Amino acid sequence: MSTNAEPVALTQFAHGAGCGCKIAPQVLKEILYSNQTQTNFENLLVGYGSNDDAAVYDLGNGEALISTVDFFMPIVDDAFDFGRVAAANAISDVYAMGGKPNMALAILGWPVNKLPTSLAQRVLEGARSICALAGIPMAGGHSIDTLEPMFGLSVNGLMKVENLKKNNTAQEGDFIFMTKPLGVGIFSTAQKRGLIKSEDSVRLTAQLIQLNSIGEKFGKIRGVTAMTDITGFGLLGHIIEMAEGSGLTAVIDYEQIPKMEGLSYYIEQKIVPDATYRNWNAYSKHVAFGDGVNVTEAFQVLPDPQTNGGLLLTVKEEYLAEVINLMKQNELLQFTKPIGRMMKKEVTTIRVEK
Repeated sequence: MSTNAEPVALTQFAHGAGCGCKIAPQVLKEILYSNQTQTNFENLLVGYGSNDDAAVYDLGNGEALISTVDFFMPIVDDAFDFGRVAAANAISDVYAMGGKPNMALAILGWPVNKLPTSLAQRVLEGARSICALAGIPMAGGHSIDTLEPMFGLSVNGLMKVENLKKNNTAQEGDFIFMTKPLGVGIFSTAQKRGLIKSEDSVRLTAQLIQLNSIGEKFGKIRGVTAMTDITGFGLLGHIIEMAEGSGLTAVIDYEQIPKMEGLSYYIEQKIVPDATYRNWNAYSKHVAFGDGVNVTEAFQVLPDPQTNGGLLLTVKEEYLAEVINLMKQNELLQFTKPIGRMMKKEVTTIRVEK
């Protein structure tokens, strides 16, 4: 809780929230465009040109260094929780590559004339608690005075090169799994508008701070062919990146997509984050819907921006038992049914069936 006599709702000091702050996909594409000749670095296994979760550099001894950075504005009101969420989200990028995090640096922007520094201290404390859970130090960082509060981490990790998981290496026939339910964007928007139920607020925070540490274990399974985490571009955007990068079409069973408990109430209230519209405008042309799919609901769910969302992975059929057993061992029983399958390239990148 805030250390002030009057609790401060951090989300009221930010125009965006969590990974919903991400720049719209088309705008980001324009920003990243360059006509300069790129220097080829032989040891750079993954760079920003592949739309992956982190950069990966071959150390030449059979191991690789993973490096990532992620920060955003408050998605929850409590300062300690904001630190926890931002830290878990940043560390997730290392897990999404199949690696193990080993160190983090803090990135803090704080409006010192608007919000007490005691709240910034609580943000850092929250981040330290998550880093401790991940078994890594928050070893330093950098801070500046900003108009809105923002926080995140730069995280490094290590892995065996053979365990590297990219987001563009799925294979035809692979089954698609995810490890957390959708709905974070809708829940957080309801919270910012003061419309969320108390039990759903608790549910939201619990999911936002959950580490994706199972990603390191998936990295050691050869039959996990591709992996990423679901964040600001929603399930829709991240599946499109995975399918397009692999030259395939993802056929999704909408009924199998896990959704947060209580989500239907907010869908009925038509609570939609602004980023959902941006995502839909960017990706809808790549999607086809089969008969019987509730397209109105799917619009609210599929492009819903997630913060510290679950892992999205593709698995070869002969490795299904191993992956499912690992999920069960890590208390992910509700996610052991695949949500779809990667198939030969069709006209559209995603086909959603009922």
